[in-house]
Amino acid sequence: MSDTIRYDVNGGVATITMARPDALNALTVEMKLALLDALGRAAEDDVRAVVLTGEGRAFCVGQDLREHADALASGRTDLDTVREHYNPIARALIGLAKPVIAAVNGTAAGAGASLAFACDLRLAADNASFLMAFARVGLGPDTGASWTLQRLIGAGRATAMLMLAEPVAAPQALEMGLVNAVIPAADLAAAAAELAARLAAGPTQAYAAIKRTVAAAAVSDLDAALEAEAAAQAACGATADHQNATRAFLAKEPVTFTGH
Repeated sequence: MSDTIRYDVNGGVATITMARPDALNALTVEMKLALLDALGRAAEDDVRAVVLTGEGRAFCVGQDLREHADALASGRTDLDTVREHYNPIARALIGLAKPVIAAVNGTAAGAGASLAFACDLRLAADNASFLMAFARVGLGPDTGASWTLQRLIGAGRATAMLMLAEPVAAPQALEMGLVNAVIPAADLAAAAAELAARLAAGPTQAYAAIKRTVAAAAVSDLDAALEAEAAAQAACGATADHQNATRAFLAKEPVTFTGH
């Protein structure tokens, strides 16, 4: 694990912190590899929810352009980092079989904003903003933004954010449905921890089924979506959590989910 990515576990919640604050958490190759490693750890560890956040005054401003400029100067123009790093990170976030919360503590730009869009829930500090900055440097989107953003706010608004490359402040992001809540900056970490703890105490396998079926339905016809739901229900129906929750409901007792 790199010093630029911190991985902390507390009470069933893994917090992954992008920790390069002097550079606004701009993503170097080292940082991207460490982030992918941290997501892999979260998938394997006995944790039931994940928080992704940044250290300092930015969530993440995307690609480190100094490192990118050096690559261009050396003659590398194919942007292989997209396939080597950004695509695997997007797949890891979207495919993680546990709820992932983005605690957006400041500016989220370019691939940094894309990281937030790939999470399941987004809490934004009241001073946060989102910027699809790719067009400003003559590039198209990456890190799954073409897939996630239009599913959050619609194709029209997504195209406008990508083409116009204008920042979206937290209140507007809430109005657009880009984030789930706007929190005073001083309270963001606590709010994210509280939400993550709530999810970590929930039916983990049901949450994974929700993620799988929603993602599948976005690219399937009705019959395929119905079949995916049926398969998910069959799998969830066999879990101890479902069986215990059904008994507790009938007995009018509190439900305790174990994630199994």
